[in-house]
Amino acid sequence: MRWRAIAIALLLAGGAGAFTWSQLQAREDTRPAPVKLTVNDKPVSRETGVTSFAPVVKKVTPSVVRVFVSATVKNTSFQGSDEMLDHPFFRRFFGEEPGGRQFRRNMPAPKQHGMGSGVIVTKDGYLLTNNHVIDHADEVKVAMSDGREFTAKVVGKDPKSDIAVLKIDAKDLPAIELADSEQIEVGDVVLAIGNPFGVGQTVTSGIISATGRGRLGLDYEDMIQTDAAINPGNSGGALVDAEGRLIGINTAILSRSGGNQGIGFAVPANLARSVMESLVKDGRVVRGFMGVNIQDLTPALAREFGVKETGGALVAGVTARSPAEKAGLRDGDVITEFKGKPVRDSRYLKLQVAQTPPGTVVPLKVLRDGKTKSIEVTLKELPGNQLASNNHESEAADSGEALEGVAVTDVDAATQQQLKLPANLSGAVVTQVDPNSAAYEAGLREGDVILEINRKPVKNAEDAVELTQNVKDKRTLLRVWNAGASRYVVVDEHKG
Repeated sequence: MRWRAIAIALLLAGGAGAFTWSQLQAREDTRPAPVKLTVNDKPVSRETGVTSFAPVVKKVTPSVVRVFVSATVKNTSFQGSDEMLDHPFFRRFFGEEPGGRQFRRNMPAPKQHGMGSGVIVTKDGYLLTNNHVIDHADEVKVAMSDGREFTAKVVGKDPKSDIAVLKIDAKDLPAIELADSEQIEVGDVVLAIGNPFGVGQTVTSGIISATGRGRLGLDYEDMIQTDAAINPGNSGGALVDAEGRLIGINTAILSRSGGNQGIGFAVPANLARSVMESLVKDGRVVRGFMGVNIQDLTPALAREFGVKETGGALVAGVTARSPAEKAGLRDGDVITEFKGKPVRDSRYLKLQVAQTPPGTVVPLKVLRDGKTKSIEVTLKELPGNQLASNNHESEAADSGEALEGVAVTDVDAATQQQLKLPANLSGAVVTQVDPNSAAYEAGLREGDVILEINRKPVKNAEDAVELTQNVKDKRTLLRVWNAGASRYVVVDEHKG
């Protein structure tokens, strides 16, 4: 399991170690049917007098499963001194090592195992869990409360929200009903269901302690905080309301000891649902893009900009040729409403923009020079495309796509300033490189700018994606710019 430090110590509440692979991009003619979720968006009944949650537990627990993962540890070796090597016992196994003070012998690669939880959300076998539970796994198995076990396929994963989608080959499954997580309130009673410490399915109770929590280290956060006991192994399990509807996917805890101390976090069901639907439909998470650099409005900034309230998001910069620029947004504007809903802060606005499909015309309310203006902006897709998005290495070999595990984005004004790029430099900026990929081994790193792929110029991220699709050779020649100079890099993804 993986632990994440936040403040004192933020602990991911479960599962496997970090094992990633990229997801297979769905093509137009082979896209699966949309997921058929059961959603009940009515507000939860807040009448008092409940003496037992047994009926709710009986209803919900069949929908919560145990998730077991395994992966092979790569590049395992044994190191020691010449003195140790000279011992007859070790010579029996390792033989002689001429010269040097260190010896190194490859050892059989052991299996690494992890566990977590998951939630069945459709009758035909789609499940939600956390990305960190299944990250990098070679094999994922699901065990249901009735004793049945299935090998699960990873449909897709989204590290930016820590959500992953699994699929098992089964029908008429006990799918959970989803609630509208926007309607939850602090003080609502909740139940957390999962597989803590591998002891078996466990139910704990508590209340919603807070909503809209962030600073957990994810790109997209709007966490539900609860005091229901969440422990390692609960990751990917269900947080449900008093009517047994899914309101969140249990994800992390804040703890000094490593165990529950009354501060747990869950990804809201609405966010998990949005990520899931995008992964199933498009094979990747498609997010909206407005093109503004935003920050929270502090009391001092509110005073400077003549704003009475500190809610909203202050526009610190507008990206050139972006939807925001075309709509007329300016530096110094304060966005107070997005799609008719109040903007609490910059993080909330970022999340709402990301969850809105590209092409949507969104009404905004903006404070400018003390006056309220109404503006409409047509969102585009967030730049930064995964060059190759396969779920399994065996599929990657036949996919006709190169540079597996590499993500890129366009060179914009903000990127030029951050990376100190020349004004006339065009290409695709590397935003992510899987440490276990051939590209990483070849020396490609975040912040590199890809100028050419196989001697063909790259002007933007779209060019990079196109030039890595439908390729015959798994050897790719890149020309890359970094730190004031360009260099060539050969990425060889042949197996062997």
